[in-house]
Amino acid sequence: MIRMVPTTPLTPRQDPWEPLFNATPPNYKLTSVEFTVTNLCNLRCEHCAVGDTLRYKDDPALPVDLILRRLDEASDLLTLSITGGEPMYSERTVKEVILPILKYATKRGLRTQINSNMTMPFSRYELILPYIDVMHISWNWSTPEEFHDIVYAKARQSVSSNQAEALFTGIMESSKKLAEAGVFVSAETMLNHRTWPKLAKLHEQIQQMGARRHEVHPMYASDFARELDVLSLDELRAAVHQMLDIRNEDLWMLFGTLPFFACSSLEEDRQLIKRLREAPNVTTRNDPDGRNRLNINIFTGDVIVTDFGDVEPLGNISSDRLQTMFDKWQDHALNQKINCFCPIASCAGPNLLVANTYYPETNFTERKALV
Repeated sequence: MIRMVPTTPLTPRQDPWEPLFNATPPNYKLTSVEFTVTNLCNLRCEHCAVGDTLRYKDDPALPVDLILRRLDEASDLLTLSITGGEPMYSERTVKEVILPILKYATKRGLRTQINSNMTMPFSRYELILPYIDVMHISWNWSTPEEFHDIVYAKARQSVSSNQAEALFTGIMESSKKLAEAGVFVSAETMLNHRTWPKLAKLHEQIQQMGARRHEVHPMYASDFARELDVLSLDELRAAVHQMLDIRNEDLWMLFGTLPFFACSSLEEDRQLIKRLREAPNVTTRNDPDGRNRLNINIFTGDVIVTDFGDVEPLGNISSDRLQTMFDKWQDHALNQKINCFCPIASCAGPNLLVANTYYPETNFTERKALV
C-alpha cells in the first residue's frame, strides 16, 4: 500500500504538534486543528477525558465541504488530528468523514494523527493507512485483567474476561501491523496510582507493539476521572524520575502537561527539569490546548479550546473563521490568566487543568526561570 503522508521523519527536534514549533510567543499561531468526529465508543474507561459526552447514537455530521473550506482559511496549519469517542467505531464515519479530511490534509502536506483505542476491526485502519502519520493509542494496563477493570469501569453492561482479553491482545497485534506498515505509533501512559507501580512493564509492552514513542502524561481529574485521586506533586516527581531510570534510551519519550517548571522555587523541581533537558531522546511538550490548537465538533460546528470544558464555545464554523475564533481565545480572560511564556526555558506555562489542580493561587506571569 502506497503511503501518501509527508516523508520528513517525526523526531524529538521535528514535532509539529509542539506550540513553539514555527512560532514565537506571545504571537502564537493556529498551527493545529483537532476534530471530534464521533461521540460513540465501545469502551467506558474510568479516566476518559470526554466520558460525559459519550452517547449511543451520533447526530448527522455537518457537510465535509464546509469543514474543508474553513481549513482552507487557516493559512498556518501544520497538523490535523482526529478524535472522539472512538473515531473508528463506525465504518460509515471512517469513509464519509475521516477519509475526506485525511485526504485533504495529505494533499495540503499537513501531518495527521488519529486517537484510537485500537480495538476496531483492522480493515478500518487499512482504509486510512495511506493518509495517517501518527496513530495515538492509550496503554495503561499491563494485563487483560487490568484492561477489563479500567476500560469497562463505567460500562452499563457486564463484559466477560474472555472478551476483554481478546481486545487486549488485538490492540497489541493491530499496533504491530500499523507500525510494520510505516505508521508512527505513539502510545500514551497516564500517570496515576494504577500505572505508577507498573511503568517498567508498560514501557516494555509499548516497545513490543512497535511504538516509536512513549508518551507520559499525568492524569487530571475531569469528566469520568473527576472522582479519581490524582498523584501529588511529590509522587509525580518520583514517577517521572522512575520513568527516566528504567526507559530504553533508543525510544523517544515525550512528557506532556507536567506540573513542573523552570521557575519553581523548589530545588527538586529544578533538578527534574534539568534532567529532562539533558536526557537523550526525551522531550517535554508544551500543551497545545489553547496555545496553537482548536477543536471542531463536526456535529454542532462549535469550536472550543480542547480539554477546557468550562470554556464556552468560541464560535461556530457555520459563521466564523477559525483564525477569528483563535484570536478571540488569545484575548479571553481565562487565557490571560495562564498566558505566560519564558524564552529562556522555552516554556509556555501551565494549561488551566494544571494550574487549577496544583497551582490555584500562583501567578506564573510574575515568575522567572531559575534553571
